[in-house]
Amino acid sequence: MKQFFLKIVTITLSFLVLFSTFSFTVDTHYCGDFLMDVSILGETDGCGMQMDKQVFAKKKNCCKDEVHKVEGQDELQVQKVEQISFENQQFLASFVVSYQDLLIIGESKTTFYKDFSPPDIPRNYQVLYQSFLI
Repeated sequence: MKQFFLKIVTITLSFLVLFSTFSFTVDTHYCGDFLMDVSILGETDGCGMQMDKQVFAKKKNCCKDEVHKVEGQDELQVQKVEQISFENQQFLASFVVSYQDLLIIGESKTTFYKDFSPPDIPRNYQVLYQSFLI
């Protein structure tokens, strides 16, 4: 169970790092106040109400396009390995030596109860005390 949980966490964190570096744009097309089209991979399609600027120069255009850019990380932090001081080395060595037996999972190789029957009861206590379930 522990290894399965560890694999799930590892895969989740790797996808988190992968998706945090992606950059993408979201194009939206509004006709008036209503959202008509959304596109992530390319440009949005118009609603067919595009006006010529020359003919309708006095009228206001009801359609508008918005572009939202979502930028991911460009640089990931890399941890530098620094020298471990002598005191930290001592602590680490003593920790490993003192808790070495606690981290090992031991399993019993023999089962003593497998081939034995329960002990014989020399007296029948139900008859002796006359307690019967009716």
